[in-house]
Amino acid sequence: MIAPEITAEQVLQAFRGDAPRLFLGSAFVSVGLLAGAFAAIRRKLDPLLIYFCLFAVLYGLRLWLQSGLFQMSANGWAFYPRLAFGIDYVIPVPAVLFLNATGLLTSAGRWAGNLLIVVGTLLAAATFTAGPRRWFGLINNVAVIIALTVLAVQFMRRSGGDRDFVVLRRGLLVFAGAALADNLIGLTSRSLRIEPYGFAVFLASLGYVAAERTLQRDQELGDIRKELEVARRIQLSILPAEFPASANFRVAARYVPMTSVAGDFYDFVVTDEKRAGLLIADVSGHGVPAALIASMVKLAATAQRANAADPSGLLSGMNAALCGNTQSQFVTAAYVHLDAEVRELRYSAAGHPPMLLLRGGEITEIAENGLMLAAFDFATYSTVVHRVEPGDRLLLYTDGIVEAANASGEFFGQESLAALLRQTAGVSPVDVADRIIASVQQWAASQDDDLTVLVCDFVGNGVPASN
Repeated sequence: MIAPEITAEQVLQAFRGDAPRLFLGSAFVSVGLLAGAFAAIRRKLDPLLIYFCLFAVLYGLRLWLQSGLFQMSANGWAFYPRLAFGIDYVIPVPAVLFLNATGLLTSAGRWAGNLLIVVGTLLAAATFTAGPRRWFGLINNVAVIIALTVLAVQFMRRSGGDRDFVVLRRGLLVFAGAALADNLIGLTSRSLRIEPYGFAVFLASLGYVAAERTLQRDQELGDIRKELEVARRIQLSILPAEFPASANFRVAARYVPMTSVAGDFYDFVVTDEKRAGLLIADVSGHGVPAALIASMVKLAATAQRANAADPSGLLSGMNAALCGNTQSQFVTAAYVHLDAEVRELRYSAAGHPPMLLLRGGEITEIAENGLMLAAFDFATYSTVVHRVEPGDRLLLYTDGIVEAANASGEFFGQESLAALLRQTAGVSPVDVADRIIASVQQWAASQDDDLTVLVCDFVGNGVPASN
């Protein structure tokens, strides 16, 4: 069937009659696209802006599609009636999602909104599939009337509230009144009268709330970042800056947290020129909770300095102090005490990766593990004693080093770490620590854990005791 030719006069008359509808549709689409562009620029998945964008754009498109001018332009397009009627049923979906995202809906409001989403989705699918039916529109009108009535009553009964709620309530009541009037009329006639103007008021209130909530969240995020920066500086302050100058030991430490604050910890227990202890610990979890417990580990270790020469005693004392105070989080730790006078190391650990000893190009794993700290009050620890020779290199590290995974999911691993340590013979401890961190970062697809290493060279200028 050939569509009748449309005259210029008919187009002009349609444009004059649809001018307010076309103008409002353009305004709504523009506002929605601006909100979407703002969400894209911020590169954050902000539900408020996304739902607001969809709601405004769909409503604007609806005004265009249902205008006489567009009907003329689409004359002969078979899918046009399905699109023009079906969009009516889709619009409430982002509207309800937006209101729910604001947190302003009560249980009754969410119930009414969910009903509208289900009804609208089913009607839209039926319309796009089978074409428009008059009774589809009647069902939609009834669902909209029920939902708007529930929402209007909820907002009217709720007294007080913040400024966002007051603005949103006024806009919703204006839109609800206009939409109720048009939907009641729609039970017998499809024509729209005042709803688009009520929607303009509601859209302005939605835009205000979306902008206000977005700015508020950005401010809160900025405050959190400032607080995390302060927390980061405080945490760094509890870590020793460098090992004291010594004729017997050369020590380097590197600490790279996954986030601003982290749960890895290390400390030096220097008794005198010939004796020193190295402690490394790893709190389960990440972020602020782990950092707080790392501070507790610092206090627990400081309280055990009298046990500096007794690694198992030191860990036992730390475990007693931490048990019941870490909110079910646990701590792995390793402690080695070096005595240059008798040329021996004493080592104990609590669920921690083994210490590596490099001597003459060969790697030896030293492990003497008890149960992790802060988990079991009955845990016991033992100490292993090894001879040390001048030129020996010790490596303590947290599991973030060996468990760093590449894009294929392969761990950096113990063997790679041992091989890397073997290659660094003759390099200063500072360069060794830097090289290990750089190699792990190059290997890993992303940093999923804190990275901490302690490298200690035993120089052995002290006079050895006779055997």
